[in-house]
Amino acid sequence: MMARISSLRFLPMAIATVPLTLALLLLALCLLPAQPAYIAYNTTPSIVPGKINVHLVPHSHDDVGWLKTVDQYYVGANNSIRGACVQNVLDSVISALLDDKNRKFIYVEVAFFQRWWRQQSDAMKIKVKELVDSGQLEFINGGMCMHDEATPHYIDLIDQTTLGHQFIKKEFGQIPRVGWQIDPFGHSAVQAYFLGAELGFDSLFFARIDYQDRAKRLKDKTLEVIWRGSKSLGSSSQIFTGIFPRHYDPPDGFVFEINDVSPPVQDDVLLFDYNVQERVDDFVAAALAQANVTRTNHIMWLMGTDFRYQYANSWFRQMDKFIHYVNQDGRVHALYSTPTIYTDAKYTANEEWPLKFDDFFPYADHPNAYWTGYFTSRPAFKGYVRAMSAYFLAARQLEFFKGRTSSGPNTDALADALAIAQHHDAVSGTQRQHVAADYALRISIGYLEAEKLVASTLSFLADSKVGMGEKKSTTNFQQCPLLNISHCPPSEAALQNGKRLVIVIYNPLGWQRNNVVRIPVSDENLIVQDSGGKIIDSQLLPVSNATLKLRSFYTKAYLGASPTESVKYWLVFSASVPSLGFSTYTVSAATQTGPHSFMSTVSSSRESPDATIEVGQGSLKLVYTADAGKLTQYVNTRNQVRANAEQSYSYYSGNDGTDKDPQASGAYVFRPNMTYPIKSDQKAPLTVIRGPLLDEVHEEINSWISQVTRIYKEKEHAEVEFTIGPIPIDDGIGKEVTTKITTAMQTNATFYTDSNGRDFIKRVRDFRTDWDLEVHQPVAGNYYPINLGTYVEDGETELSLLVDRAVGGSSLVDGQIELMLHRRMTHDDIRGVGEILNETVCVQNKCEGLTIQGKFYLRIDPKGAGARWRRTFGQEIYSPLLLAFSEEDGTSWSESHLTTFSAIDPSYSLPGNVALITLQELEDGRVLLRLAHLYEIGEDEEYSGTASVELKRLFSNRTIVKVTETSLSANQERAEMEKRRLNWKAEGSSQEPEVKRGGPVDPAKLVVELIPMEVRTFIIELSYLQKHSS
Repeated sequence: MMARISSLRFLPMAIATVPLTLALLLLALCLLPAQPAYIAYNTTPSIVPGKINVHLVPHSHDDVGWLKTVDQYYVGANNSIRGACVQNVLDSVISALLDDKNRKFIYVEVAFFQRWWRQQSDAMKIKVKELVDSGQLEFINGGMCMHDEATPHYIDLIDQTTLGHQFIKKEFGQIPRVGWQIDPFGHSAVQAYFLGAELGFDSLFFARIDYQDRAKRLKDKTLEVIWRGSKSLGSSSQIFTGIFPRHYDPPDGFVFEINDVSPPVQDDVLLFDYNVQERVDDFVAAALAQANVTRTNHIMWLMGTDFRYQYANSWFRQMDKFIHYVNQDGRVHALYSTPTIYTDAKYTANEEWPLKFDDFFPYADHPNAYWTGYFTSRPAFKGYVRAMSAYFLAARQLEFFKGRTSSGPNTDALADALAIAQHHDAVSGTQRQHVAADYALRISIGYLEAEKLVASTLSFLADSKVGMGEKKSTTNFQQCPLLNISHCPPSEAALQNGKRLVIVIYNPLGWQRNNVVRIPVSDENLIVQDSGGKIIDSQLLPVSNATLKLRSFYTKAYLGASPTESVKYWLVFSASVPSLGFSTYTVSAATQTGPHSFMSTVSSSRESPDATIEVGQGSLKLVYTADAGKLTQYVNTRNQVRANAEQSYSYYSGNDGTDKDPQASGAYVFRPNMTYPIKSDQKAPLTVIRGPLLDEVHEEINSWISQVTRIYKEKEHAEVEFTIGPIPIDDGIGKEVTTKITTAMQTNATFYTDSNGRDFIKRVRDFRTDWDLEVHQPVAGNYYPINLGTYVEDGETELSLLVDRAVGGSSLVDGQIELMLHRRMTHDDIRGVGEILNETVCVQNKCEGLTIQGKFYLRIDPKGAGARWRRTFGQEIYSPLLLAFSEEDGTSWSESHLTTFSAIDPSYSLPGNVALITLQELEDGRVLLRLAHLYEIGEDEEYSGTASVELKRLFSNRTIVKVTETSLSANQERAEMEKRRLNWKAEGSSQEPEVKRGGPVDPAKLVVELIPMEVRTFIIELSYLQKHSS
């Protein structure tokens, strides 16, 4: 002490050179007695009634791919892009949690955690399980990734979530209770009731909503609501939903990663800059500000953001101090918490919460920044994900029919790849190009493995006719993943010397279907025979120039070599395939005098003697003008619908952000500048192709857009196959290509779009249900995501469009539907990806912009009759027929193979309003079954009622031992989930009628009931797995 006093003789000179306040502080510090170096921080968790309780939720938002690939993010590679290493995050967090039992952390992305878990020792796994059991480490959301909500199909959302939940249940015995969709760019109704309440979640939290919506909710204290996403399921599938008052990061001044600039709590009196009271005051001020915009005395702070906690102690050290000193101060109360603890606290408050219906699309973060471009971004990748999702569904069914084995091909790799492809920077199309290539590579590797499984299973089933004691051959089946660009080596091969092409066609749907099949062939003298050997009608059509160009360039791009055969025609025939089964068709060379495939007639619109051209062999007729080659009329002679209809293409020029607002169109944001109709000065004439099965109209819109419109004799819709690209950007202008279907319907600014392929949601142009919209972007602000389809209606008719992948669309003019099909930009939209959306494909030294080929489907019905087509045909679009090819000599196939097969009772099929969306054998031999009602309440007079499925007839060759209904992700029994469900109070809902769900399954009758929009999940135990027979 004497030494410290004697040193004061030098202070007057120092005081003269520093501000007075600082000098006084220095003087005070010198007079204080020495403090011990160690402070024991009191972080014991508790909730204090009557005070504002600040729930500190430590988290790290770890994108499963975005600027770097998923594995680069995990191991910390490619750090020149971003210094992010998830492995470091988990190592560091676990160590920090083990240091103090009061600390907590939540983790979301199971794809990363699974990688980390595989690398841990048994001793470490025991410690981590103890952290999970104690609640220090909690899994939130629990899917493989934090999926996007605009562009995935609902079946993909189920699958990726189930994969993560099953891992958590198997390794830790835990069931996530909270949804955590903090970063997706808008939120779907399906997320609320389906990927929320039906999972057993008690709450859902997210950050991104429209800036105008957030402003109103902050003012009205309605950031936390009861969300009823389904009008059919109502309160039986509602969920408490919390919207963060800002982003998913902490309040300003409370971010503590190394190199962050927030002031730490400096509580060592022997050091300069002691600031405990100052930092406590900052904390209390931020807490009071947030408490003023929410209800009850509980608020949540998200302590973390993207890829944080790589050095976890830098966060936990500061939170320890804040909890200790804030609670000593006493004005508010702080605690380590999780969203689950926060949810329980909100529920205990017994508050009535405002109701929310429909969804949170579209999302804008400022007046000229509507995040509606990503609804279409990377359309080829979106199409690939959708096609592989359908293949995965069929492959799992076939895997079940044969039985899972510990060795041999399986669907696991494809499941993993598709799961992470649902990430909100994957199928959304908002990742960097090398990351998109990584996602596609993973899917292709998974496909190759699943392809082997499909081939071996079809061989197993088809070869089942071989009797006991007979020598069993193994049929070699090939498949054609590039069939869409007319590349299919087995069908292109010449059929000489008595060889025949065998096509086994598998139907993954629960009802029989009759569809036209198309395969590329090199010969014109062919016949097609059905499973019974009967020659059936078939038709040859020329391959379009656009498809031939794609075939040449893209086959070399994908396979490294050009096709060896020269394709001349599409061979088409009508196939009838039983439910969950296959039929066999053969193609062989025709004799000179015998029957053969019909060669389509080809004519040009310029050759027409009439002013109009009518196309269509059945009930549906499309009428075109002969001179201009324009669609003018849609006629259905069966239902007497006759409507004027036109189709056109145009593009929006992407705003380059050089005006007063620097916002440009990019991967996320759609900010159009002008719209330009696409017209050719020298328009090529229509090519009209006619035949007994279908007619086609080939149109060359310009040098980089063409389309083929197909009208099938036995169908009442038009199929439009478009080829777009390379989009020219030599003028420096990004282009966003759309097509419009225009009618004279009076639709009152109203249209309907689907939610992830399930419910259709009413949209009104320039209107929002939750606030008075200020219109700044009349085009982009009226765009919505479309996964299944969209429709408009007036007092007499409905116009419906269905799509084969996720796109963006709208109805900007009454009677008109617009779809955005492709985008190629010249500027980044400054939303973090840091790369221009300019997809190119290179072959050797030639690179060109991406060309895409896709389809949409058009139908006009009397009002009230369109839902049946949208729902039934929508299932056929999602689950196309699966084709497998083999070859045989002679006519011995039917003698040695089953030519037809169905896995269910041959006299039974699923009701027309029910889809089988999951049939999968699990690792333990049990079977996972999901059944989905396809209709909403009031959508169809007949099909919007309760449906029944007879499990005994669905599993007619198996003995059902036990049926257990579960949550959507099959991680808990449904009955237990319902017992635990929190019964939230909603404002003004006391008079709402109770929704009666499908009843329990009687163990004797084994009949499943489904009400509109209900999906029921079951674990089924079978007494044995045996081979099926025809």
